[in-house]
Amino acid sequence: MERNVGFFKSIRFKLIIIYVLLIVVAMQIIGVYFSRQLEQQLLENHDTMVEDRIKVLATGVTQELAKPEDEQNLAGLLRSTFNLDDAKAQFVNMDSVIEASSDIADSDVIGQQRPDGVVKRALLFEEGDFIELSDDGERFFVYAEPVRSESGEEVIGAIYVESSVEGVHAHVSEINNIFITATVISLLITAVLVILLARTITAPILDMRKQALRMGHGDFTKHVHVHSTDEIGQLAMSFNELTKKLHDTTLMRDREQKRLKSVLAHMTDGVVATDQNGDVILLNRRAEELLGVSLKQMMQKPLTEVLKLGDSFTIYDLYNQSDSVLIDKSSEEEPFVLEASFSVIQEEDGPINGLISVLHDVTEKEKIEEERREFVANVSHELRTPLTTMKSYLEALADGALSDEEIAPRFLGVTQNETERMIRLVNDLLQLSKIDSQDYRLKMNWVDLGSFLHEVVDRFEIIATEKNIHFHRHIVKQPMYAHIDSDKITQVLDNIISNAMKYSPKGGNVTVTLLHQENKARISIADEGLGIPQEAQKKIFERFYRVDKARARTVGGTGLGLAIAQEYVHAHDGDIWVHSEYNQGTTIYVTLPYSTFKGGIG
Repeated sequence: MERNVGFFKSIRFKLIIIYVLLIVVAMQIIGVYFSRQLEQQLLENHDTMVEDRIKVLATGVTQELAKPEDEQNLAGLLRSTFNLDDAKAQFVNMDSVIEASSDIADSDVIGQQRPDGVVKRALLFEEGDFIELSDDGERFFVYAEPVRSESGEEVIGAIYVESSVEGVHAHVSEINNIFITATVISLLITAVLVILLARTITAPILDMRKQALRMGHGDFTKHVHVHSTDEIGQLAMSFNELTKKLHDTTLMRDREQKRLKSVLAHMTDGVVATDQNGDVILLNRRAEELLGVSLKQMMQKPLTEVLKLGDSFTIYDLYNQSDSVLIDKSSEEEPFVLEASFSVIQEEDGPINGLISVLHDVTEKEKIEEERREFVANVSHELRTPLTTMKSYLEALADGALSDEEIAPRFLGVTQNETERMIRLVNDLLQLSKIDSQDYRLKMNWVDLGSFLHEVVDRFEIIATEKNIHFHRHIVKQPMYAHIDSDKITQVLDNIISNAMKYSPKGGNVTVTLLHQENKARISIADEGLGIPQEAQKKIFERFYRVDKARARTVGGTGLGLAIAQEYVHAHDGDIWVHSEYNQGTTIYVTLPYSTFKGGIG
């Protein structure tokens, strides 16, 4: 998400603050040092000047005191010699009495004592010194200089000086104000220059930031402008090179992702991927179809829950699962079995990053495998029964029954019947083998179904008379031509009619019907037998399936006739099905394409 950086948090502001602070600190250091040195120098110059005037004045006072009293003019001498602004000089005699002053305003203090310590030290022949005093906020220096006699051996008085230094301090303050003004101006100029300088540094950085944000949204079309060849410029060039490489890498990644998505989407196997915790992060379209879920529903759910492995496996068990796992999702309506194989997502010598499960629909494979096992078991059983019977009878014949004229023929007849039964079974198996391998060809020819059906029924009526079974025919008289393999369809009808006769009671009726059903001819063969239970009607076309196994073996069936019939009918683009109600008989229906004209014209 793009976030605008405020000015006070930007690099530009930080650079300005840094430069301004540096200037302020530098100017403060310079200003303090300069101000102190200037003030000290001005005060020293002031002191020197005042001291020189005092020396001159002391000499003049000594000479003036040497004159007769009526000729002395100390006040005039003080005013003429010590004519400094904001300063006054007074002559104090040995009794600390003020005798004269350079300031006319001091007329009221003439004749008064000055008990200042500086005056007393001067009268004791000590060198004077400047002492800073303050009176009502005004700063001034005081100084006392002893006045000696002309011989210089004795002190005859002292000169007391008061000199205001406010002018010096005012001058220093004025200079400081000028310095402060110059500092502020320099700071403003520096700030402007820093802003301009900062732009040269921050502009490429801001440009790179904008480009980084665009790159975050997948836009690699823009480039950072290179303004210089310094480190910032080299950084900008490196950023542009990085943008190009990222663009190429992103394009390659997108192509690989699209290719991978296309492969996953069109795979015939389901693929489920998890993260390192075993939670689902990917399901391809086929996996969604096989599992009956969507990625949105299963996202971040445990793989064991998605595959419904229950408590049989944990995610850690699946990491080490080398064999495939069968997942039974069958319902009452239809079987559905999945085979799941697992492989670990792991870098070389690295931690496990996830798990990939590949799902195969093995329903048909398991069904075929189950049919194969059942087929082998059925064939084994069907062959074992007659072989066991033959073995028993042959052993009896070998043990002496062969010499018995009454038992021997009966035993030999049973052996012959069982042999024929095995031959029929083997022939049916060979036929099914050819059908499965499609190693047969249909010899098609145009046949009038009405006449064809009459011929088939005619062959069975002789046998039906012996069993006291009656045929009823409902066959349309108008021609109905079908393009069929006569031998194969004859075998289909023979099988159905034989079953109808086998399972019909004595004196029962078998009804054969031929009529139109939309654009196909429908043949139906109905008996009056026990019928077929509802749950068994879907299975009678399966190989070796018998509704009543005991009775089927008694009448000599192999359980393959209807399976063969179904294959042949489907090979003619027809259909076959059963309708039956228990204890009310069974009807087998066969439909075949037909035409009202031989050759299919019209």
